[in-house]
Amino acid sequence: MNELFDFGFDNAACQSCGGKCCVGESGYIFASIDEMLVISEFLNMAFDEFTQKYVKKVGYRFSFLEKKTLDGFACVFFDDKEKKCRVYEARPKQCRDFPFWEGYKKHNRIYQNWEEVRKICKGIKCSEQL
Repeated sequence: MNELFDFGFDNAACQSCGGKCCVGESGYIFASIDEMLVISEFLNMAFDEFTQKYVKKVGYRFSFLEKKTLDGFACVFFDDKEKKCRVYEARPKQCRDFPFWEGYKKHNRIYQNWEEVRKICKGIKCSEQL
């Protein structure tokens, strides 16, 4: 359990989750140029083609495009049929770090406790469950 958060995480839950962290309200999926290079290589795609097809500029940052789904919006790399990320092995830091995001830390209190965050992610575990 991380001392900065009210919860722990069991990544085994990702196998049966259905990609809840990839689907929902519209938002940004930020990636650095280095991360985009890794993903374009993973997809065996030229970087220019990759950025034109999958990336938008948001201020001084880059975000992956979203697509409309039955459940709201999804990352462009979310496979609706398989219910998983097509670039999981090469996903950016923002995705690798979920659910341990700044907004979920104890001191930020956007979410009052781990149960609120668990509504988004079934891999969330309180200390008694770890």
